[in-house]
Amino acid sequence: MTDEGRPAGTLPDGSDVDGEELPFDDGHEEMQRLLAEFDVLAETVDSPEEKERVRAARNAAVLAADDDEIFGQVIQGYDRADLAEAFLGSLLFGIPMFVEGGTNEVGSFLAANPLSLFGTVVGTIGLAIGILYVADIQDVRVYKPILGVVPRRLVGVLGSSFLTALVMMTAWGRVGWSDPLLAVATVVAAFVPMSIGAALGDILPGS
Repeated sequence: MTDEGRPAGTLPDGSDVDGEELPFDDGHEEMQRLLAEFDVLAETVDSPEEKERVRAARNAAVLAADDDEIFGQVIQGYDRADLAEAFLGSLLFGIPMFVEGGTNEVGSFLAANPLSLFGTVVGTIGLAIGILYVADIQDVRVYKPILGVVPRRLVGVLGSSFLTALVMMTAWGRVGWSDPLLAVATVVAAFVPMSIGAALGDILPGS
């Protein structure tokens, strides 16, 4: 079955891929070359049955390209699945930060330089906004913003990545809370790449 719920190899109206060639307007060069090879192949066969098989294979390739599209999807709504995707993305980017001693070195520097710590937090929020809403990786729609202003997806991405960093670095003994400023600064150092992972993990699978 395709993502739209129709049987694989069928058109949206339920008809089979056999028959007329399906249009493909996408600009991917690899796909265009593949379709050109199908056209050449169709010219080399003689019988109507063979031509129909080539046409069916060509149409199946077009349908597969449409169904497997990763980029350019419309992302709207926000639910637990999106939050789980953000969590997994943050964890994927965060595990190297949990075991790398350089994270603690950066945290020590940030704790000693509050202005850099503040700038890092603001910059991280800006990165998340850029990935979600500016870079145009996907067409992300704002869904029921909190207080009519703050996007739920942004809060989910930043909140899940920061909370994951805080819990994991505490559980793995990477931070000690006898010095709260140092602990928070170290968590922020891990939070930077984890927020990027959370944003990508949320939007790349689509929704």
